[in-house]
Amino acid sequence: MAQDENGGRELTPASSSEAHRTGDPGTAVIIRDAVENPGFPPHRPRVTDLDPRKERRAERTVYTLFYLSIAGSVWAVAAYLAFPIVDGDPGSVRLNNLFIGIGGALALLAIGIGAVHWGKALMHEKEGVDLRHPVRGSEATTERAAEIFRQADEESGFSRRTLVRNSLIGALIAFPLPAVVLFRGLAPENEDPVELLSNTMWAKGVRLTRDPTGTPIKASDVTLGSAFHVIPEGLNEAENMLEEKAKAAVLLMRLKPEDLHVSKGRENWNYDGIVAYSKICTHVGCPVALYEQQTHHLLCPCHQSQFDITHEAQVIFGPAKRPLPQLPITVDADGYLVARSDFTEPVGPSFWERH
Repeated sequence: MAQDENGGRELTPASSSEAHRTGDPGTAVIIRDAVENPGFPPHRPRVTDLDPRKERRAERTVYTLFYLSIAGSVWAVAAYLAFPIVDGDPGSVRLNNLFIGIGGALALLAIGIGAVHWGKALMHEKEGVDLRHPVRGSEATTERAAEIFRQADEESGFSRRTLVRNSLIGALIAFPLPAVVLFRGLAPENEDPVELLSNTMWAKGVRLTRDPTGTPIKASDVTLGSAFHVIPEGLNEAENMLEEKAKAAVLLMRLKPEDLHVSKGRENWNYDGIVAYSKICTHVGCPVALYEQQTHHLLCPCHQSQFDITHEAQVIFGPAKRPLPQLPITVDADGYLVARSDFTEPVGPSFWERH
């Protein structure tokens, strides 16, 4: 029996008569007209391999590109500070995006082109074969891996070409800086986001109205099992309508009063089974707008957090860490639903509460 090097059973017959047996080409182990491995093409030296002056020129090109990447990163940070976005001025938005984009593009392109040119012109460019093995590496393979790293360092010149190495390290350090600076723009400038999210347009006596029409809602309009998307009265005329809506949006539902599990101190926060909860998910702020009528669960479509309305919007599934804030409600003399007060806790993602 002919064995392969891994100890498997024979792949071809041992006798010559069996080896020349004609069989179905679709089931033959060895294909008679198999394409032979052509091997590696002949090595063609590069100009940098033949001319030391061109090698030095390529090295200067590489580290110049890395330094340009550093300059682009610094440019983007400076542009963020020099061209701030001004409310109500579209021109400031264009300038801010333009100059930050130029700096970011220069940083990314320069570091990318420099790395490609380094590999094409300076690194060792002979082809090699890395044979895979099916078992875990031994001490010998570990030593061989270390040897390969040392060889790669020698062939790439990473340790020897100090200007290339140091400029690359500098470019990699500088490249993320614009992103770090730009993250500052995600939070309100010169304002405390915790304080901003602790106060909304809801206040004592503010009517609950339909979103987006602003039509006031009577308690009799909310039937058992229904759900309403709600905004505070006067929101559509507010100066910062979108910002206020992002904090004050509410989902209104009606359940059987006996299905509600009300904690102490919240006995009068609902009206005859009608409850109102913030639509802003406490995970990352997505709108919680999917209401399951039979289970009384609210579902956030972004990351599948689920909240149980019968138990004061407690989290029953998903990454959210706290319940949806509840809006205390009642009715006025005309039978319209009104807020008893603002939310008693900040709305939105939980991380704003981490002072």
